[in-house]
Amino acid sequence: MNTKPLNSKSLRRGRPAALVLAVVAASAVALVSCGDDNDSNGSSNSQAATPPTASFSGMTPSALKSAASSAVASARAAASAAASSASAAASSFEASVSAEVARASKDAQNELKDVKGQGNAMPDVAMTGKPRAQTSGLLAVLVTITNKTDKKASYAVQVDFLDSSGKVVETRYVGAENLAPGAKAQPVAISTKPPEPVLTPKLAKAQRY
Repeated sequence: MNTKPLNSKSLRRGRPAALVLAVVAASAVALVSCGDDNDSNGSSNSQAATPPTASFSGMTPSALKSAASSAVASARAAASAAASSASAAASSFEASVSAEVARASKDAQNELKDVKGQGNAMPDVAMTGKPRAQTSGLLAVLVTITNKTDKKASYAVQVDFLDSSGKVVETRYVGAENLAPGAKAQPVAISTKPPEPVLTPKLAKAQRY
C-alpha cells in the first residue's frame, strides 16, 4: 500500500472544510438544546398560569350573578308581601271600626251641616291620639263623648285633619246616640291619608241634639 505524504498545501485546504462542519454541528446542537429549554419553560409557564379547575372552591362568576339575582328577587318579594300585609291590616282595622260607627257618622254629618260655629257641645268632647302600632300605621284619634246633662242626648262631632300649614286636608265625622246622663261613648275618627306628610287632628265641631 503506497502512502503519499501529505504536503502542507493539502492540509491547509482541508482545515477550512473541517472547521465549517464543526460550526454547523455545534449550531445544530445549540438549536436542539434551546428548543428543549423553550418547550420545557413553555409547558411550565402554561401549567402555572392555568391551574386545574378541580382545585377551585366556591362559585363561578355566572353562578354568583345568578345567586345575587335570586337574592334580590327574594328580597323584593318579601318587601311586597310585607307591604301587602300592612295594607290589609290597615284596611281590616278601619273596616272593623267603620262597621260600628258608619251609621252614626252619617247621622253626625247630617246634624252638623247646618250648625254655625263650633256647636253647643264642645265641653262634652275630648280627643286622644291612638298609637299607630295599634292602628296598623293609620292616624286615628279616640273621641270621648260624655253626656254631662241630666237627660239622654245624642252627639255629632266633626274632626278635621290639618297639614303643617294649618290647611284642612280631610274631615271625619263621628257620633253617639241616646247617651244616658253621665254616660260616655268613644268612637274613633280615622284619617285615610298616607302617614307622610304628618297631619294634626283638630276638634272642629260638637253638637248635642
